[in-house]
Amino acid sequence: MYAKFVFRNAKRSAKDYLVYVVTMTICVMLFYAFLSITSKYYNPDIGTEYEFTLVSDGMKIAICAVTLLLLFLIRYVNNYMLRRKQKEFAIQSVMGMEQKTVAWIFFTETFLMGAVSIIIGIFSGIFCSQFITGMLLSAYEQDYKLSWTFFPDTVILTICFFSLSLLAVGLLNVRTIRKIKIIDMLYADKQNDPHINRSRYMPVIAILYTIFLIFMTVTGISKMYFYSDPRFPVPVHIMFWGNIIAPAASFLLSIVWCIVRKKWSFNRYILAAAILSLVNIGFAASVPVIQSTYMLAGGAGTLNSYLMFLLVDVIFWICCIIYLAGNLLSEWKEKSPKYKYRGSNLFFFGQIISKLNTTSKTMTLICLTLVLSVFLFVAAPALTGWASGYLDIRSLYDVQISTRYNSVHDEADLPQDNYGLVTDFLHEKDIAVAYDCTFNLYLPNQEDFHKRVKLDFPIAAISLSDYNTLREMLGYERISLNEGEFTTQWKTIAAEKERNEFLSNHTVISTDMGILSLAEDACHLEAIGQTVYNSYTDVLYVFPDSICDNLLSVMRNRYVKTETTIPYNEAIYLETSFAQKYPETPDNGNGVQYYIRTSTQQINNSIAGSFILQAAFDYSAVVLMVICLTILSLQQLIDAAHYKYRFGVLRKLGVDRHETEHLILKQLAVWFGLPITVAAFVSIIVVSYFFKTISAQISAYIGIGALLTQVGAVVCILVLLLICYFISTWILFRKAVTE
Repeated sequence: MYAKFVFRNAKRSAKDYLVYVVTMTICVMLFYAFLSITSKYYNPDIGTEYEFTLVSDGMKIAICAVTLLLLFLIRYVNNYMLRRKQKEFAIQSVMGMEQKTVAWIFFTETFLMGAVSIIIGIFSGIFCSQFITGMLLSAYEQDYKLSWTFFPDTVILTICFFSLSLLAVGLLNVRTIRKIKIIDMLYADKQNDPHINRSRYMPVIAILYTIFLIFMTVTGISKMYFYSDPRFPVPVHIMFWGNIIAPAASFLLSIVWCIVRKKWSFNRYILAAAILSLVNIGFAASVPVIQSTYMLAGGAGTLNSYLMFLLVDVIFWICCIIYLAGNLLSEWKEKSPKYKYRGSNLFFFGQIISKLNTTSKTMTLICLTLVLSVFLFVAAPALTGWASGYLDIRSLYDVQISTRYNSVHDEADLPQDNYGLVTDFLHEKDIAVAYDCTFNLYLPNQEDFHKRVKLDFPIAAISLSDYNTLREMLGYERISLNEGEFTTQWKTIAAEKERNEFLSNHTVISTDMGILSLAEDACHLEAIGQTVYNSYTDVLYVFPDSICDNLLSVMRNRYVKTETTIPYNEAIYLETSFAQKYPETPDNGNGVQYYIRTSTQQINNSIAGSFILQAAFDYSAVVLMVICLTILSLQQLIDAAHYKYRFGVLRKLGVDRHETEHLILKQLAVWFGLPITVAAFVSIIVVSYFFKTISAQISAYIGIGALLTQVGAVVCILVLLLICYFISTWILFRKAVTE
């Protein structure tokens, strides 16, 4: 009997469960699609030089961690259904059904609808997984072929996870229903939310922010005391003083308001604090830019500290704006009586202000989450493009052996080996060699051997013959130098301004073998690898062979290019064998540091890491975006019962259907528009600042055109998702209040 009742009730309430089913289906689809590539039955053809377990193992950890967010969404949607059907529960209880039975019937209904969502979501995930597979094969530069594959282990894992989630949430709902009084359930849809004056979240945030301002001020004073110098240029002094005065002024504002709070309202204090927080944001954001521009020493953790200050200021500013929105709208309404009484504007203002005054905390959290979602979406292509471009620069050779003398104290201990172990390995594995170059890197002045200060290491030099061999290996033209001349080789990341300034100040250099003059062809930018440069330097000198023969050799490298790609397992074996004989970390911390990198291992690790990062960021961003838009939608639909009566009164007063629909559209536009507009404004600032901090990497490894194309595609996806949610909410809301 109860089974028939559950099925009949679920069929009758299908419209009410629409949002529930759609949200659950999206969650299941995303979970299955992203997790499908970790299946033991998933075996893409990516070549023997790649090891796919690096991707699958990392994806399991990333996806399962992010999926915990879905538990919150499932719980929230269930609470929406619980609130929507409380009056129905009360009627069933009044008619004689036990409250325990009502609770279990609701549990069965939600579980049944959840099961339907799981089935639909799995089949949708099979389709969506093709996009994930296409993205994966594109990362490995393989051709994509459409294939509809069913992964039993992923299906079982998906069913188990969401079934357990529904079971846990359902049991909580049963417990909740059994505790609610029947009278409370009858009038649940007529209860108003508490007024914002009863909420203490904004005063608490203001107090915490004031306490944090003390820490910001003290940090600014300490950094200026230890690292400021009168010889610094004006922008540096402005940065130091600004990060003291701005937080101190904000702190004094809080103290003054506490003294005169009876004469000065809390809203005005929040408005002034929001303005000063913008000033704090500007000075905190200037620290990384000024520090990198002028190569300032700021001590360990300086960058992280000011990025934390920046984050706190941004969060506080968003809290202030959302909190003040309802109050500012109320003041504008009172000061504009002509506009207030025009048409149905009085009703519109009442609707908006009442909701803003009771949900500002929720709106703030939504706004912050949207900013995070947008940042994850935009940061993913930037970071993966950076990693991909950097990979092309550092994996130019199939085998790279490099050394560092940073921990060598005696010149007699400097490396002189030819690394015959690699030669034996290539011969044993029958791997043909196309190019092989073993070369030394020298110090122009022997006295610089003991110069080991970070960012002040001496620039290394390479002989012209070895440099031309490397260029030939990479397909570049050979260069020539006259006697007594030198030229320079630069890292790709080095800025043009930095290069020009260095070359203008180093037209001649002094070496142990005399003075050398800068050649006419003074600068070379072709990528030749990252391990030819000394620690913390972006430039390499190129000297004639006769000069290098009499200089101190401090590093000895070997680069090999093979005819065929080294398989992954063989590359790992070579690296392990080499590390046993030539350790990266010398005994007792003293001695030569040896490094071996194969292009196979570098490409595998980089592609796997980049794909996991992009997939995790995209998955997190979609989940966060769906959570925010679902909450925005459900909060309006939850109050549809209130609005149905109010709009009914409007119709009785003579307001036509067209004007009613226009009011609904305006109300939803404000409700969706406020957090999204604030989030969009903050996101533009945050993303622009992020791109500014990695502008050198963007220029060197990605290209601004490619990055803007990727960002444009992401923005289109976000806008499309927003439009779908807005239109769906508008249709359901209009139907709820006009039927």
